[in-house]
Amino acid sequence: MRNLRFRRAARTSALGTAALIAALSLTACQDGGQAAAAASTTAPDTSSTQPKGGTEAPAPQGGAASGSDSASDPGKTSGAGSTKADPASDKQQGDAKDTGPVTRACDGGNTKVTLTPVPRPLNHMLLTVTNTGSEACNAYYYPFLRFGEAQSTPPVIEESKPQAVVTVLPGESAYAGVMTSSADGSGSGGYSTKKVAVSFQGREGSGSTGPSANASLSKAVYVDSTLTVTYWQTDMDDALMH
Repeated sequence: MRNLRFRRAARTSALGTAALIAALSLTACQDGGQAAAAASTTAPDTSSTQPKGGTEAPAPQGGAASGSDSASDPGKTSGAGSTKADPASDKQQGDAKDTGPVTRACDGGNTKVTLTPVPRPLNHMLLTVTNTGSEACNAYYYPFLRFGEAQSTPPVIEESKPQAVVTVLPGESAYAGVMTSSADGSGSGGYSTKKVAVSFQGREGSGSTGPSANASLSKAVYVDSTLTVTYWQTDMDDALMH
């Protein structure tokens, strides 16, 4: 009888202990869940903040996306009215604009001419035309020369024809070679003169244009039927090599 009572008391004690442990576990679970919930509601949200010292780039205005063509290419703009580059003809070249090809012919009104003897080749002279104007001019073809009272102009040496028209800038010069007489005396109708008139050709090459110029000579020059002239050249050596 005593043993039976003891066993019942022991079982009751065990059941009470088990119930107490279960109650304590339930309380701990509830307390942990409440703590977790409280932590989730009170902890600061750091996902939208930058690290200390960092800055966030502002979004481009007008709805343009970062890295778009309008941001990388200065010649483009978003939407209508795109920007285009200036045409090449409007671009500045130094202090002046490109005004296109020179069409003005050199003549006696915008140049100064001189005719000087040279030691080599024999019986040759150098004709120099210097641009005294403020604009460039073209020395077309070859000069028309009249020595003294001659009624005709000397023929040109075709082999001296340059590859391009000679353009003379203000203050610069062009040249032509003049063979006054033959070195072997084969020429005829020779005479001496101190007067030389120089006329210039136009772009069309159909005759003289503008006023002529006079090239004064320090002493008389002998000319005969072999008198010839070269085309205008940019270099005096080229003018005297024919």
